[in-house]
Amino acid sequence: MEWYVRALKRYAEFSGRSRRKEYWLFVLFNFVISFVLSLIDSTMGTLNVESGVGLLSGIYSLAVIVPSIAVIVRRLHDIGRTGWWFLIIFVPIVGWLVILIFACLDSDGANQYGPNPKAVA
Repeated sequence: MEWYVRALKRYAEFSGRSRRKEYWLFVLFNFVISFVLSLIDSTMGTLNVESGVGLLSGIYSLAVIVPSIAVIVRRLHDIGRTGWWFLIIFVPIVGWLVILIFACLDSDGANQYGPNPKAVA
């Protein structure tokens, strides 16, 4: 939970670096929270079946858009890539696979985006 909160505290910080651990725990907690909110939406009757989005899960998704983009940009910085690589997700199928591979890569030591976060933490 500490890593999720850390990513949320840095919600609009697009500079610096984020470790794999920070990124993947942020993704995991987002998935769990979205799943629980979807269950609550379906129980309360606020789930729109056509779109598959409920009131609570929709509000949460909107609230974490900027932190999600910021953490992936910092993750890309950690492997020595510019944050503009994030735009590759707009390439169907291949874009998501490239981002997935980049998110799984290990830190590359100190680079132009700052010191290695593994050495700092």
